[in-house]
Amino acid sequence: MHPVTVAFFWHQHQPYYPDDVSGETLMPWVRMHATKDYYGMALHLKEVPEFRCTINLVPSLLLQLQAYGNGRTDRHLDVSRLPADGMSEQDMLFLLDNFFLANVDSMIRPYERYHELYLKRGFGSDPVEDAVPRFSARDIRDLQVWSNLTWIHELAFDQDRELREFRAKGRGYTEGEKTWLLDKQLEILQKVIPIHKELAASGQIELTTTPFYHPILPLLWDKRSARQAMPGCALPKHLDSYREDAQIHLRRAVAYHKEIFGQAPVGMWPSEGSVSQDIIAPIAECGIEWIATDEEILPESTNGWISRDGQGHLRHPEMLYRPWRVESGEKSLHVIFRDHALSDLVGFHYQRSDPEQAAGDMMGKFLAIGRAVEANNAGRGALVPVILDGENCWEYYPDGGIRFLRALYRGCVQHSQIRPQRVRDYLKEQPPTDRIGNLYAGSWISHNFAIWIGHHEDNTAWDLLHQTREFLKQTESEGKAPRDALAKAWEELFIAEGSDWFWWFGDDHSSSQDALFDQLFRKHLQNVYTRLDTNPPNVLKHPIKRLQRRALHTRPSGFCPVKVDGRRTYFEWICAGQYICGSERGTMTKVTQGVMRAVYFGFDAHRLAVRVDTARYAREDLEILDELRLRFVEPAMLEIRITGLRQHDPRAKLYRDDKPVAKAGIELAIDQILELAIPFDDLGLAPDSSIQMYIEAITRKQSVDRAPQEGVLEMTVPSPDFELIMWQA
Repeated sequence: MHPVTVAFFWHQHQPYYPDDVSGETLMPWVRMHATKDYYGMALHLKEVPEFRCTINLVPSLLLQLQAYGNGRTDRHLDVSRLPADGMSEQDMLFLLDNFFLANVDSMIRPYERYHELYLKRGFGSDPVEDAVPRFSARDIRDLQVWSNLTWIHELAFDQDRELREFRAKGRGYTEGEKTWLLDKQLEILQKVIPIHKELAASGQIELTTTPFYHPILPLLWDKRSARQAMPGCALPKHLDSYREDAQIHLRRAVAYHKEIFGQAPVGMWPSEGSVSQDIIAPIAECGIEWIATDEEILPESTNGWISRDGQGHLRHPEMLYRPWRVESGEKSLHVIFRDHALSDLVGFHYQRSDPEQAAGDMMGKFLAIGRAVEANNAGRGALVPVILDGENCWEYYPDGGIRFLRALYRGCVQHSQIRPQRVRDYLKEQPPTDRIGNLYAGSWISHNFAIWIGHHEDNTAWDLLHQTREFLKQTESEGKAPRDALAKAWEELFIAEGSDWFWWFGDDHSSSQDALFDQLFRKHLQNVYTRLDTNPPNVLKHPIKRLQRRALHTRPSGFCPVKVDGRRTYFEWICAGQYICGSERGTMTKVTQGVMRAVYFGFDAHRLAVRVDTARYAREDLEILDELRLRFVEPAMLEIRITGLRQHDPRAKLYRDDKPVAKAGIELAIDQILELAIPFDDLGLAPDSSIQMYIEAITRKQSVDRAPQEGVLEMTVPSPDFELIMWQA
C-alpha cells in the first residue's frame, strides 16, 4: 500500500474586535487564544520537527496580534490591571460577569482557587450585584490572576520554571505578582508571529491566508448564490454585488501576508470554507494556487459521484481523497476537500477519550482510508485533509489536548504508512488530474450559506450594510470628504463585511456575548458615518438580534406515566424535559451527526425515566455501539451502563464508584426508541435533590457521541406536592 498522505490544516482566526474610533477593544479573545492556542500549537510542532502541516492565519487576527505588540489593550486586560482594592462598582460588576469566561470542566474546576471563586460567584442562582459583597480584595486579585493564567498553554509552563512556580502558589497573589503575570502574558503573545515565521522558514509548516476581514466571498460577489443550495431562501432587499470589496479583501490579504512573512501565500482557506464558481478567477488572480473546502461541496459539484450512507461510509472514497482542479476562463485553482468526519472527531469527540487511544484510533482510520482508496485510485495513494479550527476545541480537552496531539504527531511521523505533509508539497508532487466543471456554491456547514443569510436578522444586517455602503459611495462620489477619512470609513465597512457578525444573528448560534457581537457590528457601521463627520442613522442604534438565547433543554413539567416497552407513545412523554441533539459550542459547528437525535427525561413519583430517540429505529441504530452510558455528575460517581446492543440483548447495570450495584431495579427496553427507568431510591436521591446527567455512546473504548455535547441535563427530584404545584402554576 502507498503511504497515506495526511494534510493537517489548522485554521486560526479571530474577527476584528477593536473599535478604532473610540480606541476600545471590548473582547479579549485575540490575547487569550494567542497565549493558549496559537503559541501552544506552534510549540507542539517544535516538539516534533519531522511533522509537517499547514496553518491558516487570518489577516484580521495578525493585525490585532501586531497591535498588542504596539500597546493595544482590551477591556478585560484593563480591568485585570486595576488595583483590587480600588475598583469602581462598574468595574466590579464587569469583572464578576466576565472573568469566568472559560470552560468550567477543563479550565476552572482543575484549579482549586479558581473553582472556589467560581462557586463564590454563584452563577445560575445569584445576580452579579448580590455576589459583589462576597468578594474581598484578596479574592478579586486572585480572580484577576486566574482568569488570565488559565489561558496560558501548558507547554509554556513546561518551558518556564518561574511560570510554573507562580501557578503553584495558587492564591494570595500581590499586585506586583499580578503585574508580572500580565507582562509575561504579553511577552508570550509577541512570540506568536515570530515562532510561525521560524516554523515556515524551516519548511515544517505552510502558511496560508484568508480574505482580509474573513467575509463570505460568494455572498459579497452575489447574494443570489445562496439559492443554489437553498432555492426557497429569503434574501435581503438589496442584492447589489460587492465584487470590488471581495477583490480588495483578497488582494490585501495576500499583500499583508507577504509583508509579515516575507513570502506570498500559495494556499487559501476561503472564509468558512465558502466557495462558488464566481470566486475562482479573482482568487487565482491574486497568485493563490490552491484552496480548501468541505467534502459536501464535492458531490454537489460532480453529480453525486461520492456520498456517505447512514453509517458514514463513503461511496467512491477515491474521489474524495485526491486533489481536483477547477477552472474559470483562463484561470484555475487546485481544490482539496476536508474529511469532515475525521475533523469532527478532533473537534468534538476525542476530548472524552483516552488521548493515546484517540490518537491510535485516528491513525487507524487513516490506514483504513488508504486501503479503501488504493484499489480504485489508479495507483495513487490517498490524500486525507483534516481541517478545523486551531484554537476553539482545545479548551474542551482535559489537558488542553497536549497528550492527544503529542501522541498523534509522534505516531504519524513514526508510522511507515502515514506521511504528514504540507498541502503545497503534495500538490507539487502529485498535481490534480481530475477537473470540476462548475464549483457548487456553499460553505463547510451543510454545503450552504444558511448561517449567514436567509434569517430575518441576517437579512436585516445585510440591508443595513448596504445602506451604509451606499452612503459611503455617495459621499465619495461628491469628492468633498478628505481622502484619509474616506479610507478609514471604507476600512470600517470592510470590517463589517466579516462573517463573524452574521454568525451570531439568527437562530443558528448563540453565546453569552450575542448582544456584544450585535453591538460591534452596528458600531463599525456607525463608524463609517462618524469618520465622515455625519450622525449615524437611528436604525443603527437599535439591536438587530431579537431572539433570546436558546435554553440547552426544557425541563419536566409533570409526571410521565412511562411504560418501559421501547414503543413511541406520545402521551407518556408529553411532560418530559427534552434535549434535541446538536452542537452547543457557539464558536464551532459539528457537521457530522451522532447516533442520538433526541433525549427525553422525566419522572413519576418514584422513578427517573429516560428516553433516547435515534434517526430511524433505535434497536438497529444502536447496534453499532458497544455501550451506552448514562453518567451522573450529581449524584457523583454513579452511572448506568447499557451493554449487549450489538447482540440485540440489551442489559443495564448501575455502577457506583465504578463498581456494580447488585440489586438496582432498572427497567430497560429498546425497540423503536430506548426507554429506561430506575427508582430514585436506588440512586440514593431524596425529594428536591438535584440531578445532573449526560448520555455517552461508546465504541471500541472511544466516545462517539454525547447528549448534550457540552454541559449536562438538569432536573430536580419531585417533591410530594410536585403535581399540585405544577397544576397551580
